[in-house]
Amino acid sequence: MSEPEFDLAVVSSRPAPACSVAPAIEAADTRQPARMRFVARCPDGSGWRHEFIVRARVSAMVAVASAPLSANTVLGETDVALERRDITNIADPVGVLANVVGQSSRRSLRAGDVLRAGSLAAPVVVKRGDGVMMVARQDGIEVSMAGEALDAGARGAVVRVRNSASGQVVRMRVVGAGAVQPLDVPLGE
Repeated sequence: MSEPEFDLAVVSSRPAPACSVAPAIEAADTRQPARMRFVARCPDGSGWRHEFIVRARVSAMVAVASAPLSANTVLGETDVALERRDITNIADPVGVLANVVGQSSRRSLRAGDVLRAGSLAAPVVVKRGDGVMMVARQDGIEVSMAGEALDAGARGAVVRVRNSASGQVVRMRVVGAGAVQPLDVPLGE
């Protein structure tokens, strides 16, 4: 999220008594911004103690769906926008469009829905049964073999691949659509 704003409202059933010096305030429970408890203590001779509730409304610039989208849709730049929204009760809003574009939605989205990190996933680029090219590169030498994906996976996922020539099943890392590489090679090389 970016540009967060907090609007606080003190909710109290009765006003605090007068105090000749500034009262000391301490947080009693601030786990949920929508309902926080604080305690005010007067350090002068009266020594009163007063509890009160503070409700916070948190808003920020977050990514939202620009139009209705079906589940498993890969999000493009035109599918999302940054808008100021109330995120008080949203655990994991995304505030950077670059973190959303290229991801896919796990569920259907309505126009204006706030995008949450937990509802996004890297799109599957290799499906079970797809033909894949197994490519290994080292010291300027490249070896490639045809194979069949036995698992589905997104970029960076580890999948089982059956070597078309030998029938041997090996574990490989997905590097793109129809391409896998050995696990010991860093992703992107």
